[in-house]
Amino acid sequence: MIRAAITGVSGYVPDDLLTNADLEKMVDTNDEWIRTRTGIETRHILKGDGKGTSDLLVPAVQELLRKTNTSPEEVDAVIVGTVTPDHVFPSTANILCDKVGITGALSFDISAACSGFLYALTTGSQYIETGMYKKVIVCGADKMSSIIDYEDRATCIIFGDGGGAVMLEPDETGVGIMDSILRSDGSGKEFLHMKAGGSVMPASQYTLDKRLHYAYQEGRTVFKFAVTNMADVSAEIMERNHLTGDDVQWLVPHQANLRIIDATANRMGLSDDKVMVNIQRYGNTTAGTIPLCLWEWEDRLKRGDNIVLAAFGGGFTWGAIYLKWAYDGKAKE
Repeated sequence: MIRAAITGVSGYVPDDLLTNADLEKMVDTNDEWIRTRTGIETRHILKGDGKGTSDLLVPAVQELLRKTNTSPEEVDAVIVGTVTPDHVFPSTANILCDKVGITGALSFDISAACSGFLYALTTGSQYIETGMYKKVIVCGADKMSSIIDYEDRATCIIFGDGGGAVMLEPDETGVGIMDSILRSDGSGKEFLHMKAGGSVMPASQYTLDKRLHYAYQEGRTVFKFAVTNMADVSAEIMERNHLTGDDVQWLVPHQANLRIIDATANRMGLSDDKVMVNIQRYGNTTAGTIPLCLWEWEDRLKRGDNIVLAAFGGGFTWGAIYLKWAYDGKAKE
């Protein structure tokens, strides 16, 4: 049986920091309030004219190619999960390929908000499992600073910029992506969305004046749905695969809020030392959070580790993936 295995991972965050102290000067908030409610201390922000989400992924993909000894010509497909594409079209994946020298490959974006990487990873795995492709790069990245209103304290404290990429290749030795559950509920749109910029409400002087091109979130409702659904789907994928908390080596949760992460881990019966958390340094990078975690923890991962990836995002979208890690992380340093 052919499974899609992650054979390499890389990530990137820009150099510029936005700290809680910086935000205290911009909106009515304070460091203690932010840390106790979200767990966030700093965020990385991509600055510079003409810089977009593809620029977050170029260094990540270049490093991924190096680590996996892959030439750009060998790549069959590139899939990018993002809600902050460089342009409406062409796709960010298309632009990324051009910037890193990948030509002739299938490339497209997936829009599933904070669940975007899980949606993209599951989609990419199908090309491997069917035997259609041998090397698929799956990315998750967002330049959230491009759609955040830094006068809105409800959202500006949460989000940062960053992203990562993984290589998927076929494996027949029992490791790779074992199972996935992906779900959505479009009725959640009103609680987390961006009002203008799409075909329903194209950009106009009115939408600019009304500041409608920024992410809007009704935090309390989103928190309630996220806690329930992210925990439920994580428990479901464990039950479906006859896993207990003792069987799982790592939970890789979307980094939206420390309390949501804790609730998911508790539901799965996992201790804190089995949960990847870097929200304090990066904030919520939307589709970028899970690959950034895998990148930071890579040297601690061992072949055969049972890992659960879990996310919840706008839409609403949510899901979980169960995979067996394919290599000893230290070997890729």
